[in-house]
Amino acid sequence: MKIAIDAMGGDHAPKEVVLGAMEAVSQIENLEIVLVGDQSKIEPFLTNDNNITIIHTTEAITADDQPVRAVRKKKNASLVLMANEVKEKRADACISAGNTGALMSAGLFVVGRIPGIDRPALSPTLPTVDGKGFVFLDVGANVDATAEHLLQYGIMGSIYAEKVRGVKNPTVGLLNVGTEDGKGNDVMKKAFTLLQDSPINFIGNVEGRDLLQGVADVIIADGFNGNVALKTIEGTAITVFSLLKDTFMSSLKNKIAAGIVKKDLLALKSKLDYSEYGGAGLFGLAAPVIKAHGSSNHTAILNAIKQTCYMVEHNVTSTIEQTITSMKEGEKE
Repeated sequence: MKIAIDAMGGDHAPKEVVLGAMEAVSQIENLEIVLVGDQSKIEPFLTNDNNITIIHTTEAITADDQPVRAVRKKKNASLVLMANEVKEKRADACISAGNTGALMSAGLFVVGRIPGIDRPALSPTLPTVDGKGFVFLDVGANVDATAEHLLQYGIMGSIYAEKVRGVKNPTVGLLNVGTEDGKGNDVMKKAFTLLQDSPINFIGNVEGRDLLQGVADVIIADGFNGNVALKTIEGTAITVFSLLKDTFMSSLKNKIAAGIVKKDLLALKSKLDYSEYGGAGLFGLAAPVIKAHGSSNHTAILNAIKQTCYMVEHNVTSTIEQTITSMKEGEKE
């Protein structure tokens, strides 16, 4: 198995990307990694190049670049060359912690979509109180979505949860303004009906307040509401830990208490960190494309690589394609 990685993408590139790659090849058998980026900046951190090769380029897409224009104009950018490795089948999958919009554009224009999938969906796995986590899509690949798109999201998320996360017969919920049948706008009502008639374990509407309670293994939403929910969860977690820190530092007594529970608090923080679950998959593309968090350290990169390997090993892309094809053929009969 070979994975191409944008070595120049992310806040801590290339150091953390390289460190994560070296950890991955030492832990995962028969894994080859291609690092795409500036060789002079990569090599100082590459202390073991076993099963790791470099494609050199000095061009990169930055966070300030306009995504579509950058992908079309910067043909030799590390992110674009990474995607091209997948397109030319020299790599099985790719990972970047760089510009999210550019990665989505490269996924669409370079890697391409699965036949029958109208729009790809960006999907991280988020933590839940029971530690199991849930797959959440779409969180920003597409602002708008039709009922048919939401149906496709449900199918893709269900396949990923089963094949990669090992969840048997995963439950799928539709993020809505209430749990009752018939809630929401026309798109949500139609999506509800389509999901009910689909070959997945659809449990109905779910509310935002229940997401982290593990109400479903897969939650689907349009990109606008999904992104708002994701950023709200992120912001809430940051705020809670900031308030806890202020409280524990407010007096000597509290500082002593903080020292006693420090280990438990760090464990809790790790449990709430969704980068521990890997990156966000761009589901619906012709090969696995993973968006690692922009602030990823080497552990997050390692987890994203493991996640990508699972997707390749369990044929997630081909399973999505076969399921969509079977459904469309069934509609014609």
